Amino acid sequence: MTQFSRLAFLATVGALSLAACSREAEAPANDAANAAMANDSMSGNGTGDVMAGAARSFAVNGGDGKALGSVSLSEDAGGASMTVNASGMPAGVHGIHLHEKGLCDGPKFASAGAHWNPASKQHGRDNPQGAHLGDLANLTVSADGTATTTIPLAGVMMASGATMLADADGTSLVVHAKADDYKTDPSGDSGDRIACAVVAPPK
Repeated sequence: MTQFSRLAFLATVGALSLAACSREAEAPANDAANAAMANDSMSGNGTGDVMAGAARSFAVNGGDGKALGSVSLSEDAGGASMTVNASGMPAGVHGIHLHEKGLCDGPKFASAGAHWNPASKQHGRDNPQGAHLGDLANLTVSADGTATTTIPLAGVMMASGATMLADADGTSLVVHAKADDYKTDPSGDSGDRIACAVVAPPK
């Protein structure tokens, strides 16, 4: 190998080494940026917005502001699902419904509006003209005040699609004092509203 060839070879090796070092230095910064973006996507913007595909959890409070559990939402290709975890609620069977407004002003939670009913149906799965989209199965609370149930919300999306929880008025979950009879319009004769969770605030 001539002297000129050796110099050219050494220059090429040096350039390749510098490029490799540069890529290694950039990789941690890129990884950190990607992780930050992923965390932002999962955590939302700090206002409690429901985000498509991101599992979220929301507090369930009584009319006096007492914490009575939580409701979590998740989503897959088939739609959203909701898990209710009650604690400190009155024992017994309670109607639970998604309501048309994402507002939970105690003590009676009238701010939540009526049941979520975009198709203008009547109340109840046993009603020939029902049911509301927000009509859900009853929640049974044990003697120690706890309950856990997971409810699929078929066709309902968290923040995208034609039927989404995060619409202009938002959406809330309301727990009632009595069981839902699944047929009496407009609320299944389920009594007072005793607990509420905002699952999507108004936009």
